Amino acid sequence: MEIGLYTFGDVGADPVTGCRISPAGRLRNLVEEIVLADQVGLDVFGLGEHHRPDYAVSAPAVALAAAATQSNRIRLTSAVTVLSSDDPIRVFQQFATLDNLSHGRAEIMAGRGSFIESFPLFGYELDDYDTLFSEKLQLLMQLNESERVSWPGGQHTPAIMDRGVYPRPYQENLPIWIAVGGTPQSVARAGVLNLPLALAIIGGEPARFAPLFDLYRQAAVRAGHDPATLKTSINVHGFVADTTQEAVDIFYAPQAEVMNRIGRERGWPPPSLSHFDAARGPRGALFVGSPAEVTDKILAAHEIFRFDRILIQMAIGVLDHAKLMRAIEILGTKVAPEVRKALDLKRKTA
Repeated sequence: MEIGLYTFGDVGADPVTGCRISPAGRLRNLVEEIVLADQVGLDVFGLGEHHRPDYAVSAPAVALAAAATQSNRIRLTSAVTVLSSDDPIRVFQQFATLDNLSHGRAEIMAGRGSFIESFPLFGYELDDYDTLFSEKLQLLMQLNESERVSWPGGQHTPAIMDRGVYPRPYQENLPIWIAVGGTPQSVARAGVLNLPLALAIIGGEPARFAPLFDLYRQAAVRAGHDPATLKTSINVHGFVADTTQEAVDIFYAPQAEVMNRIGRERGWPPPSLSHFDAARGPRGALFVGSPAEVTDKILAAHEIFRFDRILIQMAIGVLDHAKLMRAIEILGTKVAPEVRKALDLKRKTA
């Protein structure tokens, strides 16, 4: 199993200390976090694309490139690329460039996005939300497969007549994951296209999402694909510290501030400590606690989903950088080895 991190590069004020972090400071810290994640043996680091004042990352490939030449083995992915409002050719070229800089560690996690700011920013209509993604995904896949591309054009993309697209990736092909938030149609589309699936679980009971992985594999089978070759990931919120109380003390206030801010936009009820405590319990969606607790929760989730990868968003809101670096160290040196050891033992005794 691959274990990694993702973040959106939050900026603003620390809800506990009031200290502010600028985009410049957050991006510098972010490079340090990716380099440390690589050093402690984590497998993946993802950056999400947002076009809001509370996030520093609107161009994931650029930020990932800053860490590419300072790291050695960790895979570098978007989390996600909002493909609906972007140019598939430029997305491919940016991540192919990242792939060459990193000697084959780049990935694209494509999604429709959880925010809508990029649509009016780049001149797209929200009414075209799904058709934009579907058409541009097909073009991105063709770019990935062929050096020279002929594309008939469509409702949202111009025609291309036998043009080369460069640079080509260092890998034979860029891994393209589909990121979904629980929409069955999106899950089924990933299966039909034989693309790996990343499922975001940020609330409720994770177990209720398990049928979506079944739907994904069933859709792949109906389309003639081998489900054994399909890769899956769950993307969750969480934090690990030396003790449970320390993890709660560090993570709760920033996470609650973000969820409350987004909740006001979307009509969610305000978060509470009791809700937070329930969510970090055995059946909840938060992976927060001591190394042993987070290890156990990852293994329990794996029993349900049988995923190949788990990405944890620990940097939600503005956190103290030193405390976040310590959490990355713990995840890589204490949690990940125990998870891998348990899964290896299970395979040997199966």
